[in-house]
Amino acid sequence: MSWLIGVDVGGTFTDFFAASTGDGTLHYYKRPSTPRNPGEAVVAGLREMCEAFEIDPQTIQQLCHGTTVATNALIQRRGGAVAMITTAGFRDLLEIGRQTRPHMYSLQNDQPAPLIPRQRRFEVLERVNSSGEAVVALDESSLPATFDAIEQSGAQACAVCFLFSFMNDAHEQRIGKLLRKHFPQMHVCLSSQVRPEFREYERFSTTVLNAYLQPVVGDYLGYLDVELSEFAPAAPMRIYQSSGGLMSVDTAKNFPIRTALSGPAAGAVGAIHAARDPGRPNVVTLDMGGTSADVTLIRNNDAGISLDRDVAGFPVRLPMVDIHSVGAGGGSIAWFDRDELLKVGPSSAGADPGPACYDRGGTEPTVTDANLVLGRLSEGGLIGGQMALDGGASRKAIQPIADRLGFTVEKAAQGIIGIVVANMVRAVRTMSVERGLDPRDYTLMPFGGAGPLHAVEVARVLSMKEILVPIAPGILCAQGLIVSDLKEDFVRSGRFAVDVGDETRLTLILEELAAEARDWFQAEQIATEDQRLTVTLDARYVGQNFELPVIFREVEPGTLPIPADSIAVIDRFNAVHERYYGFQNAGEPVEIVNIRLTAVGRLGSIPAPLAPLVSDAAPNAVDRRPVWFDGNDPVNTSIYERTSLAAGMRFPGPAVIEQLDSTTIVFPGDEVSVDTSMNLIISVDLDRGAAE
Repeated sequence: MSWLIGVDVGGTFTDFFAASTGDGTLHYYKRPSTPRNPGEAVVAGLREMCEAFEIDPQTIQQLCHGTTVATNALIQRRGGAVAMITTAGFRDLLEIGRQTRPHMYSLQNDQPAPLIPRQRRFEVLERVNSSGEAVVALDESSLPATFDAIEQSGAQACAVCFLFSFMNDAHEQRIGKLLRKHFPQMHVCLSSQVRPEFREYERFSTTVLNAYLQPVVGDYLGYLDVELSEFAPAAPMRIYQSSGGLMSVDTAKNFPIRTALSGPAAGAVGAIHAARDPGRPNVVTLDMGGTSADVTLIRNNDAGISLDRDVAGFPVRLPMVDIHSVGAGGGSIAWFDRDELLKVGPSSAGADPGPACYDRGGTEPTVTDANLVLGRLSEGGLIGGQMALDGGASRKAIQPIADRLGFTVEKAAQGIIGIVVANMVRAVRTMSVERGLDPRDYTLMPFGGAGPLHAVEVARVLSMKEILVPIAPGILCAQGLIVSDLKEDFVRSGRFAVDVGDETRLTLILEELAAEARDWFQAEQIATEDQRLTVTLDARYVGQNFELPVIFREVEPGTLPIPADSIAVIDRFNAVHERYYGFQNAGEPVEIVNIRLTAVGRLGSIPAPLAPLVSDAAPNAVDRRPVWFDGNDPVNTSIYERTSLAAGMRFPGPAVIEQLDSTTIVFPGDEVSVDTSMNLIISVDLDRGAAE
């Protein structure tokens, strides 16, 4: 028997999901994160889990890891010292940007300062035009002085960003070769390798972020590689990328910016997997952890890909799972703003010191403290009682808020919950209503440690009538890691019109991309029957400023070369344009900006677990306690252990369902059923919510 293990590092907890490739046996494990060195929790937790479930480390077949190291380094500005070499006259491009304000009506709120100060940005005489022609040769005579200045600056990494290098990267390649020869220990990033795409500002920004992260992520992955190769020598480690697939450790070291949304992307893939068996192709996910809540809209089992994102205020031009994040987590701190209004988040107590109830030195009131005061969490603690919670400390932390508002502590706690729920509702509306989609047509799937605690309140505000809580909601991101495949994205950029009857240029580019994909499949040792290719075109009407992604063709193995079809391109673009904007200009000329080829190497699937116990008997409550819901008085509520529930069971709220990794709250008037996949299906009484 061999094992697949997924490890997801969050702001508060590090989660582990293990699946047997033999009989489908599943194990879950959870332990507090170690923010100072996240790798310590990974290594320690893996050892603890193997010991607890008697897993022989020699039988671990693959270890998949989702990491927040890159995201945290950007948020906290703890990356490496970076230098930049660019085309003469363009050293200030990072500061000029697009001249958009982060907040339209704030004259004080400015863009974040560039990660590279001006004195470490160097210019070199060279120029490539928009056709890829070198109109000014690279002036190598100035490089010795530039290299000396870089050495004196103490830079650990260097980003090389030239104009139109995505059309002709000869100058960047030459600079990169000389840099590596002169500075053998330095990280060197070329924009033509990180993101060879049209739009220089976003390309430069993405390359600089990648260089900024290389020293930090490289050290982290190097530490893990050494520790885990000794503990589980037969298990190759794969790193999860923001686009929803796995990559090798070496690729992650070279392109750490690809891990910027590593954990949340794994959660979206895990949600698709969890929703497939119960037949819910359309779901809105609510991944609420310790520091943030991530929302994804899954339509027809597809989470969608976004190409332009801001990470910690910096633009990133990379394929990423389409996720919207807000600072709403269990550790989000309640505070009063200058307008005397109560706010919750985005600041979080995290794992250290954590909420006041953790009794680790935290004194500020958090969402977790509010849930404990309201009886929604047990003072018996988290992680199956391994982590005790101090209700007195929570009441003490919330009391100043209650005094300031003239409320009871419980009423103040309800206010804290109401505000964090409103923050998450806005995030769901951003992903649905603002895109012309009705959340009432979707099932809400909460996960993360805190998602099921607040799902009913979110669903009621949005008039969503059904909630699906997966079998291990607090571990779903880790589960998503082991049901994912290897993935690599290839791109060619260059504007050209779609000419009906002449597919020569498109065919040539598709052949070049297919050749790169074949080399990647061979390097990753992916069998032909496990290879999948998807062609996506970024297209627009001639004269438009921005393009739309159009899925052009999905290619089965053995069907190369990829056929080009201009009429199909135009027809599909018109359909996508109408879906996005409500109209199409049939007959208008269309141009292609980018051609993307996504290569997927399937890693197989884990066997289905054994059939669950089926029973239509009423479940037995393990306890009862007073719980505050949405009224002024507590309700005596039944407490259930999720492990005692069987498929086929059905029972009414109010209820609190506790398990190792999360707690689910069921309001009065709602009803819970357990399906054959052991998911909890909560039918929300919308009439009761409307009446109140």
